[in-house]
Formats: sequence, C-alpha cells, structure tokens
Amino acid sequence: MQSGIPEIETAARNASRAFPAYSQTKPEERAVFLETIGQEIMLLGDALISRAMLETGLPEARLIGERARTVGQLQLFADILREGSWVEAVIDPALPDRKPLPRADIRKMLVPIGPVLVFGASNFPFAFSTAGGDTASALAAGNPVIVKAHEGHLGTNELVGKVIQYAAKKTGMPAGVFSYLVIDKIADTQELIRNEFIKAIGFTGSYKAGMSIFHTATTARRTPIPVYAEMSSVNPVVILPEILQQKAETLAAQIAASVTLGSGQFCTNPGLLFLMASDDAARFEKELTGLISNASPTLMLNKTVCHNYYNSKKALATQDGISILAEAADLSAELKSAPALLKTTAADFIQNAALQSEVFGPSSLIVWCKDRNELLSALESLHGQLTGTVMGTADDLAAYNEIITSLSSKAGRILFNGVPTGVEVCHAMVHGGPFPATSDARSTSVGGDAIKRFVRPLCLQDCPSDLLPPALKNENPLNIMRKINGRITNEKINP
Repeated sequence: MQSGIPEIETAARNASRAFPAYSQTKPEERAVFLETIGQEIMLLGDALISRAMLETGLPEARLIGERARTVGQLQLFADILREGSWVEAVIDPALPDRKPLPRADIRKMLVPIGPVLVFGASNFPFAFSTAGGDTASALAAGNPVIVKAHEGHLGTNELVGKVIQYAAKKTGMPAGVFSYLVIDKIADTQELIRNEFIKAIGFTGSYKAGMSIFHTATTARRTPIPVYAEMSSVNPVVILPEILQQKAETLAAQIAASVTLGSGQFCTNPGLLFLMASDDAARFEKELTGLISNASPTLMLNKTVCHNYYNSKKALATQDGISILAEAADLSAELKSAPALLKTTAADFIQNAALQSEVFGPSSLIVWCKDRNELLSALESLHGQLTGTVMGTADDLAAYNEIITSLSSKAGRILFNGVPTGVEVCHAMVHGGPFPATSDARSTSVGGDAIKRFVRPLCLQDCPSDLLPPALKNENPLNIMRKINGRITNEKINP
C-alpha cells in the first residue's frame, strides 16, 4: 500500500513516542531483539529468496550469501551490545581537595539520538535495505527506525519488514519501534525528511538522490540533522611496475572478474585503473581488453539501473580524450549489461573531472600515465573514494610509498594486492570515505563502528549515583571497559 502524508506523520509520531522507552531498554534486550530478527528472516526460507530473485534478477547463490551476511550483521551488533564498550564511558571522579579549585564529578557516554530514517538500496535487497546495516546499527544504538522501502524490491521489503515488526512484538519492544513506508512521490519523501521527529538519516544510492536528501535535511528543516549518505565512488586501482612485469596476465584476470562481478553493480566496483607506460602495462591492457570483450552480458537489477548504466557509459565514452578498448552490443532492451573497457591519458584525466563520474555497472577506465610524477598528479586530482587499491611487490610498495600516502588521503579503505569488490562485516571495517563517496568521511556504514553514527555524547556532572545509567555507575554492573581518569579499565570505582 502506498504511503501518503497521513501514514508518514503517523509513522514518525509513533517512532517518537517509542523512543523514550526503547532508548532505555537494556543492551541484552536489544541484543535479543536483533537476534530474533535474524532468526525470523531465516524462517522465511525459500520464499524470501524467490521473491528477491523475481524482483532483482540476482541469482539464488548470491542472495543466499547476502541473507547470511544480513543475519551476520544483526548478530555482530548483538555481540557489540553485550560487550558494551561501544558507549565509550568516560569517568573523571570528583576531586574535592584539588587546589586551587575542586573538580566536579564528570561522566560521559554515548546515547541514542532519536528516530532514524533509512533509505533502502537497490543493489543489496537484504544487506543494505530493510533489515540491513543502517537498520541494524540504529536499532542497536537504541533508536526507532523508519525504512523508506526501495521501489526495486517492494515485495522483499514487505516480507522482511513484517518479520522485524513481529520480532519487536515477540521480544516486548515498544510499539512504533520499527515501520516501513512505500512512497512513490518525491514531494512526500521530502516531507518525510523534513519531519521534525526524524533525527538522523542513513542512505545508500546515487549521488543525485543522496545530495537531494542531504540538502533537504540540512537546509530545509527547522532543525538540521545528520545524513550518512553513501553516494559515489570509482575505487581507483594502481598497478605498479614490478608486479606488472611478473603477473600481468594474472592481474588482468583478477581485475576482469572484479569489474564484471554481479554485472558491476557494486559500490566498490574498480572503475579506474592507473598504469605507468611500459611494455608490461601494454601487455596487461591487451589481456584485460580481451577478457572484457569476451565477458558474457548478465541481467541487471532493474530497468532504471540498466538504462542509467548505458547512459552514463555513453556520457563517459563521448568525452574528449576517451578511447574504447572493449564494448559489447547494447542489450538494454533485455535489461542486460554490456561490459566495457575505456582508456584515457593522465593529462586528460587531470583536466576533466567528468572522467571521474561513476558508471554503475561492468565498466572500467584505464588511465595511462607517462611516469611516476604524472601518476602522482593524477591521484592527487581524485575525488573522495570508498576504496583505493595498490597492487605491487614488496619492492614496489617500498619504492612508491607516496602513492599509498596519496590514496590514503582520498579513500576510507586501502587494499593491497586484492580487488575492492567485497566488504567484510567485522569490527575493523570502514565502508566510507571523503566526499562524494559519502557525505561524512568520519563514519562507516559497515562494521562495528556503524553504530556510532546514530548516537551523541551526553555528559553528566555531579549526577546522584542512583540516577546514573549502568554504564557510568561506580560498581560497573555491565562489566564494560571504561576510561577512568584517563586509563582504560573495567575496574569498579571505590566511593
């Protein structure tokens, strides 16, 4: 059922009403809630996989793996809640005898921010959508969630959305802690973003949509709110000379597989390949061209994604200084991809920012650099990225350390001798990066630290002990690691 203004207002109001009670639930209670969501998703069985296959064209094996990742994300945040140190409790006990002035008792921790609006993504109907990382991390932090369902998989959203609501009821969570809305009017979506009950937004999608949400949330509201938008990345890969000499054919096969994986419909797809001119680089280019030329077209997510791919690829191919090395026939009528490999010079790349435009699909652009200095200049002209990859031998990496330094200033994750496709869900992962990869480079949308997007610090000064939250009590009933007088410890404080 389509959601209009009345449904939007009701969902936002219910989320706001749920917040006081939900924000005060115990970590263990929220952990059980998240685990129950995961269990109920698994109980949907083949029905969920079949529905997602029908709506997205993604193969069964891919969706089974993505479902496991989604359940794994929920379990990760349940584990984080039980471990407890994510609240970053800091205690500076009172110093009544300090001269010339005494110090008050000062304690600080992270607390939930309020109802969070999550926009489902097109390319991951489970892991970045209704019960995906944004929802899991926001619920874990103690915030109610409203999901704006993605139009590309509404049936999948409904199945998962109802499971979350059932899990909330089963575990005794307050009414309104989770809801989802099906909105087809841009004006109604804007109204939802402007709703004052909403306190933060999580988004994965296009640069155009992400920036529209960002501007509305920060300039068109009475109270601006944070937007954590993952929007655009071309994920540069730098291949250094010695490894090219040793493994040109192997590297070409590795890159070709990454470019075409899943029809290239990954935010970490390697869209830029930087080479320094040499016979080995030419050998790599020839091998990669052949592999891309012979790659089989595959079904894309939906009509909109497919047509955007062909349009953006055409816009890139018609830029000055671009030559086409490999391109299959246009199969947009069948909603299939046509893998492509293009080429330009570093000089043209540096001069034309349009050559950094994301082509969301199985396409990559080789940037041919004359020498080391031109390579470094090209990298320095890069926009912000989710990932940056360096392929090289140990001697390469030692000799070209400034390349690593340059990429590190541009990306949220640096890979060595691997491909950027694939994001591990773990405590150390960073899936974010400088603008325009994301709207806030200080955050990640994957991994344990994703929970910190939807919290704020709260300081309590001279708070009576019986009013302190458990994380800040002297006796440390949660047995968590805390910073006391500048030292990390799980010790109790003697009054």
